[in-house]
Amino acid sequence: MKLNKSNVVVNPYILLIIGILAIAISSIMIKSSNTPPSVAGMYRLYITVLIMLPFVSWKKLRLTRLTMCDWSLILSAGFFLGLHFLFWMESLSYTSVASSMVILTLQPLFVMIGSYFIFKERVNRLMVVSMITAVFGSIIIAWGDLGVSREALIGDALSLLGTVSIAAYMLAGQKVSHKIPANVYSVIVFFIGGSVMLIYSLVNNFSWTGYSSSDWMYFFLLALIPTIFGHFIFNLLLKSIGATTISVGVIGEPVLAIILAYFILGEAVTASQIIGGLLTIMGMGFYFGAKSK
Repeated sequence: MKLNKSNVVVNPYILLIIGILAIAISSIMIKSSNTPPSVAGMYRLYITVLIMLPFVSWKKLRLTRLTMCDWSLILSAGFFLGLHFLFWMESLSYTSVASSMVILTLQPLFVMIGSYFIFKERVNRLMVVSMITAVFGSIIIAWGDLGVSREALIGDALSLLGTVSIAAYMLAGQKVSHKIPANVYSVIVFFIGGSVMLIYSLVNNFSWTGYSSSDWMYFFLLALIPTIFGHFIFNLLLKSIGATTISVGVIGEPVLAIILAYFILGEAVTASQIIGGLLTIMGMGFYFGAKSK
């Protein structure tokens, strides 16, 4: 499958790096707040929608010829995005940043398999080896932090569900990326994802009000940094470089998240995390090099 590279003006890999940096901050922010994850995720996505709405041309959507199948994919993408945020943000309540992130790095493997069957997207041996090297590096990063307690297992299970959900979200997005503008698509799926967490919050009787000004600033920063400069950029890149390449880039998030956790949260960095981080970066570098050829 040939991907059209004309939908972005800036080099897509520069945008990808910006997106990875942006989402790496989210885990630190979530760990620093006591707000219920579903409430934080709900406001995060709803505020993002409000910020983006003035920049969306709904006329383009009216001119877009979307079939019922396309709308089903868009609705499914929003649903899976909501599940991803719900499961992953909740996992951070049970385990550390490193433990949750290592499972999230399995995302490119799920996406690569899905891309092969859905888009007939082929990868060569070097790309597969590079991806596995990067994932292995992430496993080494969190090896010493992986726990066997009941809480750690719950956190791992939630992170795995979040990983499967985000892979499904990326694949659905790539399927319709050539039919709908990225900003229109993002506003729709962000609204649906926020509504998923709204329903969850209603079922669990979580309060919507009574939060401090610092909490509201936290919601706003989650919307601005990891969502607009992270997930929106990823949606923008789906048409040009595809879900698999974006997912491989996301493998670098644990490396950045652990560095940030060291400086901001005071979490220790071990030798295994340093070795794993170097392997991750090396694997990503080889993958992007093979992909560019």
